[in-house]
Amino acid sequence: ITLPRGSGLDLIKTIKIKKSKAGIIIISAKNSLDDKITGLDLGADDYLPKPFHLSELNSRIKALIRRKKFDGNLEIVINEIRISPVERSVYVHNNPVVLTSKEYDLLLYFITNKNRVVSKSALAEHLWGDNADQLDNFDFIYNHVKNLRKKLLEKKCEDYLQTIYGIGYNFKTKE
Repeated sequence: ITLPRGSGLDLIKTIKIKKSKAGIIIISAKNSLDDKITGLDLGADDYLPKPFHLSELNSRIKALIRRKKFDGNLEIVINEIRISPVERSVYVHNNPVVLTSKEYDLLLYFITNKNRVVSKSALAEHLWGDNADQLDNFDFIYNHVKNLRKKLLEKKCEDYLQTIYGIGYNFKTKE
């Protein structure tokens, strides 16, 4: 709430005026009920007073993502694919699919951005974070996508992954 050059509450007002769909979690040393109510009434999604445990922040971020991207569901279902983010498990036609950590993150990212073209650089940044800009090329993305596609197809999943040559990929689904 107290920022070096202004108020976090004013920042929330600005974000809401611009009709941004960004999730907002207030993290503040101020723990008064009035501050919490004001922040939430202005449009914040959550309020976390300091001090806090990182695991609590992580859970609140996951909950915010579920609300924003997956209508609050604990499981994500896209046609024959079912994902349980809590268990980090994937099923196709109720059969488990064993994925590496990167393949799982890749599938979740594709589903979050379904029916949109995602560039290789965006995928690299999602999988490797800030370290992605130090990479010479993004050829490794091809291997991860190829392995993910192969594992899904082995379970009789429809092939939703489309390669957009020279650009990236599209997880194309009618759902």
